[in-house]
Amino acid sequence: MRCMVIVKADKDSEAGVLPDTGLFEAMGKYNEELVKAGVMLAGDGLKPSASGARVRFDGKQRTVIDGPFAESKELVAGFWLWQVKSLAEAIEWLKRAPFDGGTEVEIRPLYEAEDFGDTLTPELRERGERLRAQLGNNH
Repeated sequence: MRCMVIVKADKDSEAGVLPDTGLFEAMGKYNEELVKAGVMLAGDGLKPSASGARVRFDGKQRTVIDGPFAESKELVAGFWLWQVKSLAEAIEWLKRAPFDGGTEVEIRPLYEAEDFGDTLTPELRERGERLRAQLGNNH
């Protein structure tokens, strides 16, 4: 099972306050454990929403909304992409993360091809597999 682990933004992350060296050190060790265990597929921190934009789709119209965005509790400050056996395993890994101070982190399973049943035709499955193979070659 693949899952996205979403680190929620807070007032500090939205203000661009960077973690101190101690947290970088602890997070580096934690990430090394995840990689050695074959759990971590990807992960990174995101710049504050003031550095970003949103695009709203309404029919053929596209509206660009520049950051910052008001609701920091709805924003993402960072993420991991993990490969685990179950949600319970992801929770156990996350409990070991070096967070404190009320940090909130969400775990969301990704859809897999088999979740779509007959809706995902053999042609569409093949296209998806080709694209994933290309992505692997691009990194």
